Amino acid sequence: MTFFNNLSKVFGDQAGQQSGGKPGKQGKRPPQKRPQPQQGKGPKGKPQPHPKPAPKPQHDKRAVADAEAKAKEIIVEAKDEALAIHTEAEKKARKLEKQLEDQQRFLETKLDKLDERLGGLEKKEQHLEDEKERLEKLRQELEKAKASVAEKLQKAAKMSVDEAKKHLMEALEKQMAEEMAQYIKQREEEAKQEADEKAAEITIEAMKYGATDHVAEYTVSIVDLPSEETKGKIIGRNGRNIHAFERATGVDVDLDASPTEVKLSSFDPVRREIARVSLERLIKDGRIQPARIEEIVDKVTKEIEKIIFEAGKQLCHTVGVYNLPSELIAMLGRFKYRFSYGQNMITHTIEETKIGTKIAHELGLDVNTVKLGCLLHDIGKVAEDADDNHVALGVRIAKKFKMPQAVIDCIAQHHEDEPFSGPEQMAVYVADAISGARPGARYENHEEYIKRLEDLEEIANSYSEVKNAYAVQAGRELRVLLEPENSKDNDVAVLAVKIRDEIQEKVMVPGSVRVTVIRENRAEEKTK
Repeated sequence: MTFFNNLSKVFGDQAGQQSGGKPGKQGKRPPQKRPQPQQGKGPKGKPQPHPKPAPKPQHDKRAVADAEAKAKEIIVEAKDEALAIHTEAEKKARKLEKQLEDQQRFLETKLDKLDERLGGLEKKEQHLEDEKERLEKLRQELEKAKASVAEKLQKAAKMSVDEAKKHLMEALEKQMAEEMAQYIKQREEEAKQEADEKAAEITIEAMKYGATDHVAEYTVSIVDLPSEETKGKIIGRNGRNIHAFERATGVDVDLDASPTEVKLSSFDPVRREIARVSLERLIKDGRIQPARIEEIVDKVTKEIEKIIFEAGKQLCHTVGVYNLPSELIAMLGRFKYRFSYGQNMITHTIEETKIGTKIAHELGLDVNTVKLGCLLHDIGKVAEDADDNHVALGVRIAKKFKMPQAVIDCIAQHHEDEPFSGPEQMAVYVADAISGARPGARYENHEEYIKRLEDLEEIANSYSEVKNAYAVQAGRELRVLLEPENSKDNDVAVLAVKIRDEIQEKVMVPGSVRVTVIRENRAEEKTK
């Protein structure tokens, strides 16, 4: 392209110079030739001479010379470019030829190696065939020798091979029968002795871990007063202080029990503990007023939350469970202030986890599943939502924190609400029973227990649609049977809600109560 560009540039400049314009541009249209004057006579009739032609300008010659010089330069450049292109093409061709030669040599080498391998394989195959034939001949010779020996033995023993085998087996059986019987008896005795020892060891371990002090369950905390005047400060003008305190803590304050003590009543042990500590600080501070009450309660609440979290962390470390979510650890820490029939939940959990872990080790079960199942089996008892029983709440919490299914089954089956799905779940159930059923572990007033069951049944029987009502599962469930003639299907759901609300209002129950309303229609006919 350089060659043609230079040509166009040269010829463009030449054309411009010839046309009187600028170089490289198209000139203007050349002027028309002037007509030559005709030869005539002068004024006196004399003939006039023709004018001389104008001399050729020198610059046209220079332009032509310059153009020729440029054309020569362009031709030289074109030749140089053509030579360079030709040289480059030759280099590439030589490079390609070399590559093709290398590839050809490589392929030839590969083919030679393949030929060598094929030759070696053929030799090996031939060698194997020879060995096979030799082994076949040896096998035939051995068969002949075996048949010959067997024939000689039969002649010497005067019996066939089958008879000889039968005779030998009978002799061995008689010889080993007594030894086998002794061995089996010995192993049975050892197994029984070992089983008794293991059972005794597990029982001793369970008794050791379960030997803790009895702590009765109370729903009331008592705060001692330094004097009777303090009671007036707690009440305040028109009762504003005591109302502010009950509203901030969520507990009931009883000032009539004794002149020098105050009773704080609540089924929530955490609220009761916050109220107890707050009231003791207010009495010590002396400034008992609504603003100060709210300030102290907020401060104590934050401190109790820290104490709860540390208690949950300590519980996890004690039983050897780590990497639990912080929210779940905080829930476990609430066991510090939670009691079940007089048994502190942290103490019960530690006992049960140690017993379950020991059982899992002795029986070869999954120790981690049993340990985690024992730790979380009663987590539903500290759930904020108390609409359901603690087993269902515990399953819901375990699913929320994505616990393994085996651990969820341990929680769901530790009260036999569902059939056991494996030995680990049964181990958790046994450990819970050992910890809760040991003497002195739990306490409940028998009269209060009977009174609670009677109250539950009385509430249900107060409705005209009810035929019978039964408090079952230690008061955890109330089954109500309706009269089908005096009720409708829609009354089942409505009556269940009414009985539930009345129980929550009138009966103090440690935990939740499931209300099951049943309406059944029956028709009976007798043939003649």
